[in-house]
Amino acid sequence: MKWILKIIGGFILFALAIAAFGYVTMYLWNWIMTYLFKLPEINFYMAIGMVILSKILFGGIRVRDGKGCGSKYWKAKMECLSPEDREKFKAEFASRCRSKWGSSE
Repeated sequence: MKWILKIIGGFILFALAIAAFGYVTMYLWNWIMTYLFKLPEINFYMAIGMVILSKILFGGIRVRDGKGCGSKYWKAKMECLSPEDREKFKAEFASRCRSKWGSSE
């Protein structure tokens, strides 16, 4: 039940952030750009489109590789461990997974 509330809360937070960025972009555009460059005013949906477009053009779309399962970070970390520490780590990881999701044996 908690995970449903987390998903709903995350969605609400995401929607509020998009609305806030859209409103701020619209307000600043209509305040500055119409005065300085005599450009037309934009509405809220145009502002959200501009936020998304600027994210794509200037921020890019990145797939984060660094802390996820199967990432290069964990592979490099495992290579740095001694064989005894590696086995100890694997045993601890397996015991934690069994306690959380049950034994697969």
